[in-house]
Parts: sequence; C-alpha cells; structure tokens
Amino acid sequence: QLEFITPFQLYFNPDLIFRKFQIWRLITNFLFFGPLGFSFFFNMIFLYRYCRMLEEGSFRGRTADFVFMFLFGGFLMTLFGLFASLFFLGQAFTIMLVYVWSRRNPYIRMNFFGLLNFQAPFLPWVLMGFSLLLGNSIIIDLLGIAVGHIYYFLEDVFPNQPGGKKLLLTPSFLKMVFDTPEEDPNYNPLPEDRPEHQPRDHDQNEQQHPQ
Repeated sequence: QLEFITPFQLYFNPDLIFRKFQIWRLITNFLFFGPLGFSFFFNMIFLYRYCRMLEEGSFRGRTADFVFMFLFGGFLMTLFGLFASLFFLGQAFTIMLVYVWSRRNPYIRMNFFGLLNFQAPFLPWVLMGFSLLLGNSIIIDLLGIAVGHIYYFLEDVFPNQPGGKKLLLTPSFLKMVFDTPEEDPNYNPLPEDRPEHQPRDHDQNEQQHPQ
C-alpha cells in the first residue's frame, strides 16, 4: 500500500524462482491478498477466524501438527500453481483452512450475512459462490477446497478405514521445535530437587528471620 514494493516482486513465477533463484516468491505469493478493499478484509477475517478456531480446537496442544498442515497445504498448492498459472495463492490457503474446520465440525449451523442457513460443511462452497458473485475466478477457491479435502482425507478418513493407516506423519524436528517435550517417566531427579527435600515456607521464614 505504501508502494515500497509492488505485486510484481511477490507473485508466483516458476521461471524467476528456479532460474533466477528468487526463492522468496514461494512464500510471498501466499501473503498478498490484493489492495485494501472488501475482498482484502473479507479474506483477513476468515483467515484469522478459522485459523484461530483450528488452533484452539482440533489442533490444541499439537502445534507441530498445525504447522505441518500449513507446509503440506502450501506444498500441494505450489505444485498445482506450476501447472495452472496462478499468481497468488493466499485465498486458496484461507479456503483450505475453512474446509478442514468445516469437515471437523459438521453439525454446526452457519448463517451467512443473515441470508443463508446451512451446515458447516457447505461453508467453503458458499464462499466460492460469493466469490463468483464478486466477479473473482473460482479456480483459486476450487484449489483450496481440493487441497483441504486431500489433507482431511489423509488425516481423518483414510486412517479409520479398514486396512488404512496414517500417512501424514509430522516430522520429528517440527515436534522438537514447536511442541513441549513430554516428561520422561523414568527420569529420576537429584535428591536436592525432590519435593520432600524442598524447604517449606515456614522453614524459609525461620531462616530469613531467626529468633
């Protein structure tokens, strides 16, 4: 908005990424949502709302798995972007988050601007229809829905099928960085660190204020 940089320095361009090593475009194309306006604020509200509800809901205490979903979704969108000539993928990422949340909360009733009442799983499709009314291309929304469905199927559906197994395994280095390490049940603290050897408040007060 301050014109320090232009969208031409941010958009997804495989030729500039792989031939001129402008690697930042792999990330910046997810961060641009267009100029300030209704569409921009609409995306920001949905991105904040559903990202937060996922983090505090099904991903509560599983920060590494949450980050891995980001990386997995971003990777798939980038692959699709190579073939679909897409320039910015931020909106698709938002739709992916909405899709995953909606499938994990299928019985929640939604109200869209007081006009429509529907179950949560229909929310991504309602947003796609709304985007179409605004004159935007629905390719981005379809990409977000497709990637969200792939993640949801591999994470929530396939492992529960007969003969299925969990295919999306969060790398251990992400768990080391983002998750609180579990307490080792075999850990034996030093004698001075054990609770029974800790001075009580009364004893500490007597040491600080001797008679």
